[in-house]
Amino acid sequence: AMLEILYEDPYLVAINKPSGLLVHPSWIAPRSTPNMMSMLKKQLDAEKLHTVHRLDRATSGVILVAKELAAAQQMQHSFVSHEVQKTYQCIVRGWVEEAERIDYPLVPKKDKYAEPFAQENPEPKEAVTDIRPLASVELDIAIGRYPKARYSLVEAKPKTGRKHQIRRHMKHLLHPIVGDTKYGEGRHNRLFREHFDSHRLLLMATEIELNHPVTGQPLKIAAPIAEEVERLYKLFGWCLPDNHKTQ
Repeated sequence: AMLEILYEDPYLVAINKPSGLLVHPSWIAPRSTPNMMSMLKKQLDAEKLHTVHRLDRATSGVILVAKELAAAQQMQHSFVSHEVQKTYQCIVRGWVEEAERIDYPLVPKKDKYAEPFAQENPEPKEAVTDIRPLASVELDIAIGRYPKARYSLVEAKPKTGRKHQIRRHMKHLLHPIVGDTKYGEGRHNRLFREHFDSHRLLLMATEIELNHPVTGQPLKIAAPIAEEVERLYKLFGWCLPDNHKTQ
């Protein structure tokens, strides 16, 4: 299977990563598990590529990869100093009524496989996400003690880059992301599996904006919503992002 390339020049490439695909080989996954970086090396016939930020395995959408070291270092610097604007969309439980800034520090998540010597009890670190509701839906499906199930489509712009930040922030607001098996709610995940045959985390990286690491030109790269999620938007009567061209 070929990866969808959203943008490419001599210095960097942007991929539309499918949900469920690892970015890197992982300690936890079997050796034979496909990963985006080795697929991309093959596809571009490149010996070396550099990751500059991450996307959770379950998240789909736009991710940037540098083709050479200097560009990689410059882009990493841009991410660390929050000069990169990332936009996500997610489907969450309940009705999100208004735009707000979630300013809620998060304790760093220790990856006991990748960082066996990480600090045992780390301090919470600053974490900020701006969210705004885009649409909502009420379904004639009873859930728990409610006769109907309510969901919202939310845009999220993280201002910091903590692990699982949007997922943890939405859980903190009591609007967990549907399909999130770690921070979400079983009965909502089950409803989407059973009624809509939806088996994934409904968090999509839709857009990334930055200044080009070499030319300095402003760059805006958008990823279309994955097909299996587009189907839900249509079902719920929601608009797809402006950048969305049906494949």
